[in-house]
Order: sequence, then C-alpha cells, then structure tokens
Amino acid sequence: MIRGGRLLKAAIFLASLIPAAWLLWAALTGHLSANPLSDVTNETGIWTLRFLCITLSVTPLRRLTGWNGVIRFRRMIGLFAFFYGTLHLLTYVILDRFAGLDFPNGIVAWRTVRDLTISVGKDVYERPFITLGFAAFMSMVPLAATSTAGMLRRLGGRNWQLLHRLVYVTAIAGVIHYWWGVKADVQRPLAYAVVVGLLLAFRMVWARGYFRAAAPKGRRVAASNPDRQPWGSGAVEAVKNAEPREP
Repeated sequence: MIRGGRLLKAAIFLASLIPAAWLLWAALTGHLSANPLSDVTNETGIWTLRFLCITLSVTPLRRLTGWNGVIRFRRMIGLFAFFYGTLHLLTYVILDRFAGLDFPNGIVAWRTVRDLTISVGKDVYERPFITLGFAAFMSMVPLAATSTAGMLRRLGGRNWQLLHRLVYVTAIAGVIHYWWGVKADVQRPLAYAVVVGLLLAFRMVWARGYFRAAAPKGRRVAASNPDRQPWGSGAVEAVKNAEPREP
C-alpha cells in the first residue's frame, strides 16, 4: 500500500507538470496563437483555478467515499495551484508590464524597477479584475508558506486551520477575477463559479450534520505523514492521530 501510494503520488506530480511542459514546448516551437501573451496568461490562470478546485474537492471526496488516503495528495495539489498562480502573475508582470517599459537607463536600473512598480501598482488600483487577481494570489502566499508540518506545529493546530481557510477566499476571488477578465463569453467562468459554489456549499451542508450518517467512515490516516495535512484541513485532529476534520 505504501509503495502504491508513492507511485500514485509520483504519477500525480508528473501529471501536474504537463500543462507547464506543454506551454513551454508550444512557446519554443511556435505552436501558440498570434497572441502568445494571451495564451500563456489564460492557460496559467485556468490551471490555477483547476488545481484550486481539485484541492477543494478532496474533502467532499474523502467524506463521501471514506477514502482517507486521498488527503496525502492535497498539499501537493495545493502547491501546484500556487505554482501555476505564480506563473500567471509572472506572465503579467514580466511579459506584460515589464516588456512595456522603455528602459531609458537599461533593463537593470533603479528607474526601471521604479517604473515597473508604478505600472503594476497603477494597474492593480485602476482595474478591478487585476485587483482581485492580485488579492487571490496574495491569499495563496501564506497558504504555501505554512503548508509544512513544521509550520503547523509552530502556529498551533487551531490557528493553522483558521489561516488555511483562506483557500476559500482564494477560490472565490479567482473565479471573479476570471469572470471580470473575460470580454464576451462567460460560460467557462460560470462553470468554475458553479463548481466552487458546490464545493463550498457541501462544506456548509456537512457542517449542519446532513449526510454524515450515510457517509462511510473509512480508515484513519497516520498522523506521522505530513502530506495529509495540507491546505484548508483538519490540523488539530491530524496531530492527535484522529480522523481529519476539514473546515
């Protein structure tokens, strides 16, 4: 079982790198569209949302199926959401804002840094969908920074658990950012809004006690495995070797 779990984790890790690898291959071989900046921006943003949705789906999957082993993959999936979110932000900052500067004193110069900061700050202030996107990314930073078992011990179970509820803010802000950034067709943002809404609604329904009696209990996950303590989930019970209780 342990060997099988490691193989599955390795497979998920490699599969999670495929979108980034494809984008790199497409950029190097000229397979992007006539607007490569838009392609990279859209793909990295969409994959950030997809990984956020997968992260949020772990709790319903565990509770409805009793498969506690799925928890060990959640931190890795959450970190991939942060990875693609970082690529999304860097695409905007470097390929959009930075590339649009004049570089009067060269690329590496104080004035260039100042102009880039002003350009990004002005965009964040004046364009609401950029503001929300920036807020969504910033809310992921503390989640990624505190995703380790060591940070769980330093913060304490309850504080860590409360902090990791930021993932809900991230998902909601990310969906609105996508919706506001679309110029015409809102079908795809609407689909993500429905998925995120259902995943959050499940948590509220479960918190009221519905469906608990019918759900399988499954096996408890060993607390010694730090990978079953990722984003937005049961820190206190994890430390006590009890069944994780996610928010």
